[in-house]
Amino acid sequence: MSLKLFAWWKPVEAHFDNAFGKDISTRAARRRANLHLLIIDHGIFRTFWSNLDEIAPGVWRSNQPSQRRLKRYRAMGIKTILNLRGVTDRSPYLFEEEACRDLGLHIINKKLSARKLPRKTRLLELLDAFDTIEKPFLMHCKSGADRAGLASALYLLHIDEVPVEQAQRQLSLRYIHIRASKTGVLDFFLDAYASDVASKPMPIRRWIEKRYNRRRFQKAYRSGKLPASRQLPG
Repeated sequence: MSLKLFAWWKPVEAHFDNAFGKDISTRAARRRANLHLLIIDHGIFRTFWSNLDEIAPGVWRSNQPSQRRLKRYRAMGIKTILNLRGVTDRSPYLFEEEACRDLGLHIINKKLSARKLPRKTRLLELLDAFDTIEKPFLMHCKSGADRAGLASALYLLHIDEVPVEQAQRQLSLRYIHIRASKTGVLDFFLDAYASDVASKPMPIRRWIEKRYNRRRFQKAYRSGKLPASRQLPG
């Protein structure tokens, strides 16, 4: 069955995403926001599926956590939440920010995209966060598959200095990441790094600073070819 049959749902979903779920200040508003969280943000699936995994000692990844799960994570010793969806006026962030405040969890907000190459500034800001973040911490996006996978790979490369092949496993079917989709652009980013440093190793931060060019990489991704090293700045 073609996915095009479900294309009608996109504008409907966008309409309801904007229609409600932006207020939790009253009991009635909270009920509407919770409905938004469960249906529009697909939170109903996350009631029984967390995509939770510890990728390094004291470093966890998951999908969007509920208030109940945040309470459980605090009991596990989690001190910091790294939200990769950024600050928004929608129900997931409103409930999460409130829960973190009530539970005494520190929340750090960094925004990544699941279907677009990351901006250089955002990548460097994320690496800076990894340098100072208090552990144990949990990083999450919406599903815990794509943005959380890229961030996990970057953490392992930057902090633990693991081989890139090991870091690339963070983007896999194990976490419901599908390379053969628009989210495959994240695999392309790591593939480009792996290819470029194969003969001349370079730390991920320096590579991002000196070699990564989002516009050039986007063009290469559309062509289906990795950017040649000779096309990158030295």
